[in-house]
Amino acid sequence: MNIEHIRQPFIKKFPGDFSNNLMQRNTPKVLFATTQPAGFDQPQLIVFNTTLSEEIGLGKYEEGDLNFLVGTHLPENVQTYATAYAGHQFGNWAGQLGDGRAILAGEIINETGKKTEIQWKGAGATPYSRHADGRAVLRSSVREYLMSEAMYHLGIPTTRALSLAFTGEDVVRDIMYNGNPQYEKGAVIIRTAESFLRFGHFELMSAQGEYKTLQDLVDFTIENYFPEIISSGDQRYKDFFENISIRTADLIVEWFRVGFVHGVMNTDNMSILGLTIDYGPYSMMDEYDLNFTPNTTDLPGRRYAFGKQGQIAQWNLWQLANALHPLIKDEKFLENTLNNFGTYFWKTHDNMLCRKFGFDELLKEDEEFFTNWQGLMQELQLDYTLFFNILEKTTPEADIQELFKNVSYITLNEEKLKKIQDFIKTYESRLKLNAISKEDSLAIMKKTNPKFILRNYLLYECIEEITHGKTTMLEKLTQALENPYQELFSEFSSKRPSGYDDIAGCSTLSCSS
Repeated sequence: MNIEHIRQPFIKKFPGDFSNNLMQRNTPKVLFATTQPAGFDQPQLIVFNTTLSEEIGLGKYEEGDLNFLVGTHLPENVQTYATAYAGHQFGNWAGQLGDGRAILAGEIINETGKKTEIQWKGAGATPYSRHADGRAVLRSSVREYLMSEAMYHLGIPTTRALSLAFTGEDVVRDIMYNGNPQYEKGAVIIRTAESFLRFGHFELMSAQGEYKTLQDLVDFTIENYFPEIISSGDQRYKDFFENISIRTADLIVEWFRVGFVHGVMNTDNMSILGLTIDYGPYSMMDEYDLNFTPNTTDLPGRRYAFGKQGQIAQWNLWQLANALHPLIKDEKFLENTLNNFGTYFWKTHDNMLCRKFGFDELLKEDEEFFTNWQGLMQELQLDYTLFFNILEKTTPEADIQELFKNVSYITLNEEKLKKIQDFIKTYESRLKLNAISKEDSLAIMKKTNPKFILRNYLLYECIEEITHGKTTMLEKLTQALENPYQELFSEFSSKRPSGYDDIAGCSTLSCSS
């Protein structure tokens, strides 16, 4: 890899340069602290993303690159650092936070001029680790590596993963926070993004009253990541906030399209660029449930449940609006933008559902159709992904019992099957209102509805294999996730086996990583 090409524009522009100090500390009036990866003596590469490496300008993996991938060997020109940010966590102001396990190596520019930030996760403690060790365990690292790549191939804005490696260390974690800590294999992932800037970076500067630094940060962000903003003065900052609102709404609608539940939508986990970031206790939805949350820490309130993600995105934007108010200073504009978020979000959401059903446009009566469909899905506990896969094959003459026998997580008796039959009749009637052919309608569905999703139980099986030195499942899942709109492996086109219902890591997860 061409690691000597890594550069660091961010570190030169903003105040900071705290020396490497692993004790927890506040860093007022700065956005970062320099820090060094811990380094590991016996790393072992698990997987390297050659395609991504070549895309971003690092090239192919070469002998000796592993030491860089785990943070042991650094180019001479690189000064590694962690950033400080703040955030609202589960609705409460948490004050200063920061990169507790993430260390930025810098930025690479490929031959087309595209910029990509490179960041280790799990390479050691930083001044923002809050008494933690800065390490990461294998299970959370595998989950982030695979899911970020799965989201990318689904066509959803996301951070991506360059490499995954064992550190050669064991790490102690209490996976369910129930007083039973255990040793787990340690791992390091390198993740990439155009930028890792979060809502929380702007919240921190505003909360500290560092309005000049806040303005510098916003100007830097617009200049580097929002080329579409060409306005000046106060309008420049208004356009910035409006753009973030639209990107955020578009992202959450995409989550709804594939059934992704983030699990911990704190403001410090919200990307300023509208990327999916920080893959913790996430899950792809199995049975359709608007109240589903995969995060045990989110119980019983279910603040971050699947159906609430649009609402929470708007709440988080309110906090960002408060942070940017010193620059925008127009309460009416901010209020209107935030109120318009809901209108834009639901229109975009319903247009997305139209595509999932193969409708060519959104009609007035579709609101009732979607509401009835949601009720059916929840009552009969139908698998979200499989339902649409089967719907593509459904005809008025189809045997509903045969088609849907393996789609529900409950037993479908005659009464329940009739409800599906009645819905299919309504659906066929709605399809006749299309101005496009049945073939064109089906083509829209096939582009919108994935055949493969990375279910938690598959990740669980993959992690178990890797723990025991096998990579067969990893290779198979990678092939499937790179082709999510095709059915490459029929065994992956099935609902979650009941044997995994109560196993930690298969249905629900904690924030432990």
